[in-house]
Amino acid sequence: MPPSKTPSELKQRLMRGPVLVRNKNDEAGTTSDQRLLDHSNNLEWLHTDPWRGLRIQSEFVDGFGALAEMPSAVTVFGSARIKPDHRYYEMGLELGRQLVEAGYAVITGGGPGLMEAPNRGAYDADGLSVGLGIELPHEQHLNDWVDLGMNFRYFFVRKTMFLKYSQAFVCLPGGFGTLDELFEALCMVQTGKITNHPIVLIGTQFWSGLVDWIKEKLVAESMVAASDVDLFMVTDSVDEAVAHIVAAHANMG
Repeated sequence: MPPSKTPSELKQRLMRGPVLVRNKNDEAGTTSDQRLLDHSNNLEWLHTDPWRGLRIQSEFVDGFGALAEMPSAVTVFGSARIKPDHRYYEMGLELGRQLVEAGYAVITGGGPGLMEAPNRGAYDADGLSVGLGIELPHEQHLNDWVDLGMNFRYFFVRKTMFLKYSQAFVCLPGGFGTLDELFEALCMVQTGKITNHPIVLIGTQFWSGLVDWIKEKLVAESMVAASDVDLFMVTDSVDEAVAHIVAAHANMG
């Protein structure tokens, strides 16, 4: 049996609320209450992980509270960089309008481009237009066509709101953010974490390279099942996209 090690006299065991820590004596003589009520100008505590935990929790609470009474909704993902004179923008407008006519609220990331277009289409059709924004260094405010909006600090909290309050996902052309959101939705559907959630990609030419790669690499090398390709549909038609969502919900319901 190895010799026992005598605890260092330079350290002592202290209770930090429910947590026992062995530490140096530099904090001896102070308590959590004392440090809380101290009028010191040191604000480093704002950037500690325990405080972030509370802030994350509060963001979940705010999101759940704001969206608790959401009707059936479809989330639309897409690039923030597309201008209103682009054909993709026109497609987004028509998509937002048709989703409202089919009885859905429209949720987007709340920004410009192909987030703004579906919000605008939903607003013009007198539907509920929802924007869930994100704090970014170079953008952004919620677009002018959002009726119900919230800005999030954390991507993973925002993603939870998309997943919890949507009944389908539509991906218009987009970049890394859109791809992240697409594969998050695909993974959740594939693993059964969410059900009754059709996924539609609009823009066959834009998405064809990705779809081919999934088939020729992921399926061919048994990284995913061949049936996983059926988790989404690809189309150029807004009419077909909306009809697919409506039919999927009718069949599942």
